[in-house]
Amino acid sequence: MKKLLTALLIGVTLITAGCASDKAVRSKPTEQKVDLVGVLSDARNPLFNKLLSPLSKDQAIMTASFANIDNLSSSSTFGRMAAEVISAGLTKRGYKVIEVKMRDSLFIKQRAGEFMLSRQLQNISQQHDAQAVLLGTYAIGGENLYVNARLVRTVDNIVLSSHDFVLPLNRDIKRLLGGR
Repeated sequence: MKKLLTALLIGVTLITAGCASDKAVRSKPTEQKVDLVGVLSDARNPLFNKLLSPLSKDQAIMTASFANIDNLSSSSTFGRMAAEVISAGLTKRGYKVIEVKMRDSLFIKQRAGEFMLSRQLQNISQQHDAQAVLLGTYAIGGENLYVNARLVRTVDNIVLSSHDFVLPLNRDIKRLLGGR
């Protein structure tokens, strides 16, 4: 009887352990929550903490929507939101901010990786006496969104500062990128 009870107890333990591990395999991982406005707000601090040369508060800074690195002529709700949240911080710091609602104002020399401003953007920056432009790119990975924000001096296209950060591709961010 004692052997039968011991065998039964071992059997129940094994079955219970098997069910527990089966549930763990089948359960869907919880989606990572992201304070997107907070992350984007925090992204502006390194841009100013790492400046190669100071920016004047008497001259404007232009902002452009962040572009999809795989298609630089397109952006998304995320790209527009990123530019707006980061530029709001520039305004809070006392800078004059001019928003540029155009997508073709930036291109990347594909093989060299140099960041360049088109003549159109240079003309606009001269019209507004803009000293720099805030711009960025994002790349959609399998599980993450990789973002780069830059402040570029308009007179010579020198990158004054740059900051990279990564966001998990949760449902909210996928939706802002145009996914369902």
